[in-house]
Amino acid sequence: MATRWGICSAGQISHDFSVALRTLNPEDHKIVAVAARDLQHAQEFAKKHNIPRAYGGYAELAQDPDIDVVYIGTIQLYHLSAGKLFIQSGKSVLIEKPLAMNSREVQELLTAAQDNEIFLMEAIWTRFFPVILEVKRLLGQGEVGDVQMVRADLGVPMSHIPRLSERQQGGGAMLSLGIYCLQFVLMVFNGERPESIQAHGHCTDRGVDSTTVLVLKFSGNRLALCTCSFTMVLICDAVITGTKGTIKVPQHIWAPINLEVNGKKMEFPLPEADMPLNFTNSVGLRYEAEEVRQCLLKGLKESPGMPWAHSSLLAEIIDEGRRQLGVTYEQDSTQ
Repeated sequence: MATRWGICSAGQISHDFSVALRTLNPEDHKIVAVAARDLQHAQEFAKKHNIPRAYGGYAELAQDPDIDVVYIGTIQLYHLSAGKLFIQSGKSVLIEKPLAMNSREVQELLTAAQDNEIFLMEAIWTRFFPVILEVKRLLGQGEVGDVQMVRADLGVPMSHIPRLSERQQGGGAMLSLGIYCLQFVLMVFNGERPESIQAHGHCTDRGVDSTTVLVLKFSGNRLALCTCSFTMVLICDAVITGTKGTIKVPQHIWAPINLEVNGKKMEFPLPEADMPLNFTNSVGLRYEAEEVRQCLLKGLKESPGMPWAHSSLLAEIIDEGRRQLGVTYEQDSTQ
């Protein structure tokens, strides 16, 4: 039986997710309905993607009895409210990253999922790319020895995009871009909590960090260096340095298709999409969708590949980085 999807928000990332789903077996994945705050927008999205139902509000989607899981593609401001709506309606949820605005909101979502015995996953799609699965396999078999340092960079000029540059929309380099670098580090170090966190960077006159460097120290004098920016071009790569060699993701750290292991290059091509996409390599959203299906078939409430503990720690690290740089959101003061 197919996993029946509902799509919450009819924006660009929801378009790409819907296209990516169509590269999977149609007997395994089916989009049943889409909801947007504007009915016409939802109807146009439904027509484009051949989705049977369109709703002009999220509550209607939550009440649809024919949906197994909802993909939440709203901007991060609405992740908490939308996530709780669907969780309390008995729907499994895949919520775009960041899971929420801060650690308190993340814990609220995790508690809601736990209390209602509902599957919840933060959509860190990177974790499920074949490149990253191969990295995990190589680390597991000790290909580069003991890991001593991880470096991850992501910088793309996007200061014209409000969801990155505007404080009122949850902007900031760490929250939208740095999370990719940090999740990579936590994946390498198996979700270990760093012993110390140092954040350096600068903020815009709108109150968000535009470029941030995070230095994390882990047990055994292991280090991680993460750089993120929405004002400058960085290589957008990641390097794992061990006692016996290096593993390198040479580009597109958020959606990688290339890998270098001790100088040996490998490529993991993506399938073709049937429509133009908004974001680089976003047909790779298919991998997280299949992960959700497999988790649901097994009766799991969280993904082993992106467990709740990792989402919680990610939020805590970003909160601490923001604290050191003086970046605050209205949600930080909400009780």
